[in-house]
Amino acid sequence: MRRPRDLRFRVAIAFASFGAVVSMVMMLVMLLTTHDLGLRLIDDTLTAELDDFFARRIRNPSSLPPKTVTLHGYMQGGSGGQNEEIPHYLRALTPGRHDLTVGALSYRVAVADYQENRYFLLYDTTLQHKREQNVIILLAISVLLITPLVAALGGIWLVGIIIAPVTELAHQVRNRQPDQWSLQLADHFPNDEVGELAHAFDLHLARIHAFMERERAFTADLSHELRTSLTVILSATEMLLSDETLSERQRNRLQRIERATKDMAEMGTTLLLMAREQHTFSIGENTRLAEVIDEAVEKHRFLLKSKPIHLLVSTDPHLMLAADRGLVYIAVANLLRNAFAYTEQGEIAIEQNCTSLTVRDSGCGMVAQQTETLFLHYFHASNSKGSGIGLSLVKRICDHYRWTIQLTSKEQCGTIVRIQFNTAEYPDAPLSAFS
Repeated sequence: MRRPRDLRFRVAIAFASFGAVVSMVMMLVMLLTTHDLGLRLIDDTLTAELDDFFARRIRNPSSLPPKTVTLHGYMQGGSGGQNEEIPHYLRALTPGRHDLTVGALSYRVAVADYQENRYFLLYDTTLQHKREQNVIILLAISVLLITPLVAALGGIWLVGIIIAPVTELAHQVRNRQPDQWSLQLADHFPNDEVGELAHAFDLHLARIHAFMERERAFTADLSHELRTSLTVILSATEMLLSDETLSERQRNRLQRIERATKDMAEMGTTLLLMAREQHTFSIGENTRLAEVIDEAVEKHRFLLKSKPIHLLVSTDPHLMLAADRGLVYIAVANLLRNAFAYTEQGEIAIEQNCTSLTVRDSGCGMVAQQTETLFLHYFHASNSKGSGIGLSLVKRICDHYRWTIQLTSKEQCGTIVRIQFNTAEYPDAPLSAFS
């Protein structure tokens, strides 16, 4: 089951990513705007300084270009003879605005021609570039760390508020008790998307409830009819067995009918219990596996008939399973029935120790593709004469008790089935897993 924090985590990641993208776009726009604005201010300053210098030159032709910490001017041409003082990196510049880097210093240079002279005015932008770099670092930290974190926390908080009705609906559906089928979930939620979802759950739960009622009625009727028919068979068998004129062969056949009828009654009761959703088998019941194996061997020995098969049975009488005896018998009987029925000669070995049960035969076996799907319901091998329910039923019983079942088989070389018992744990899963 997915935890609610999975959705919160995804929303938080989405909010953080969206916040980072938006912040990055805003940072780029802000940097470009700031840089462009700063450049325009510098150009305006250079223009104003040049205009002021030209005005001073008109009043006093011997006025020199400005020289301050930020501004530094040069003049080329005329009678001043100042060509030697102009740095070489300025001589190739044409009139206009230029960006210039000299060593570790950077300048914005304005070049203008006035009265047959060329003037160079440099504005030191080194400090401004350093300030822009510091702003970029601060914005980068904000975009990469602060903004995603704030967005993620905000996303977690917002999603907690948004999905609260959905979480409440899931809680009510999960904790719905059998005596609460008449209560309507939609009555507890507003008429919005969550209310519509609650109404859909009400319809679905109503269908499930109706199905469960039909299932209970069916299993009750089936149990009654089966018990009635089996009781008739057992009564007739007992009356026939009381006839002293029966031959030994006839009496053996009637006794087989009686045993099969009793087995059917016990197995039917167990299978019907498995079909009931609310039923759980008692874990306090202790079943001696060796006794179940001996009983299953004797009841299915007739399948061997006169086959040239050597049967080996090795059991540990000390192993007690905390499991329903009926279910244990069904699992063991299905494994033995398959081994006895599909082995024509050779050997069948039944080995049970304190941790596992292994049934090994030298029968016809199966191809690898069949063993992969053998535990599926109603699947049976190409040479099988059964309905395909036996091994799938064994698998469901093992899953209920947390046992591990393994099957290995090779065509014309036999099959090995091993059930590994988990004696340290007890089942707590509902029997709905069997339905």
